Amino acid sequence: MNNNDILRRLRYTFDLKELDIVDIFASADGIASQEQVTSWLKKEDDAGYVEMIDVEMATFLNGLINTKRGKREGPQPVPEKRLTNNAVFMKLRIALNLQAEEILDIMSLAEFNLSKHELSSFFRKPGNRHYCECKDQILRNFLMGLQKQFRV
Repeated sequence: MNNNDILRRLRYTFDLKELDIVDIFASADGIASQEQVTSWLKKEDDAGYVEMIDVEMATFLNGLINTKRGKREGPQPVPEKRLTNNAVFMKLRIALNLQAEEILDIMSLAEFNLSKHELSSFFRKPGNRHYCECKDQILRNFLMGLQKQFRV
């Protein structure tokens, strides 16, 4: 999925203002200006649209974890240079402190059914024989379920 699309969906889901997003970046020791955030939130065909790179999205998600769960002691995790759907899914799971059953409930809100085994395959290390790549459709449905849960 496109990082800008993920950011727009999360912004809507959690009713984040642009300054809230700047603060989330700051909580992960990242820097983002309000103008940068505005350009990331624009649609692809709008003037002033800027594509959000993986390091920026990883910094945002690390900041979301810090904002939702509290900053951990010691040095902050280094944002990934390459971000996959699996990593985005995992970071959202950590930020929202979700257990497998809760994720399955969220997926069912989007009318998308997964088994517990299918779900666990997305959170395994890539070298594991049971690892499965998280496709855009699955992440999109998870984000839709989050919207339905948090934007009543």
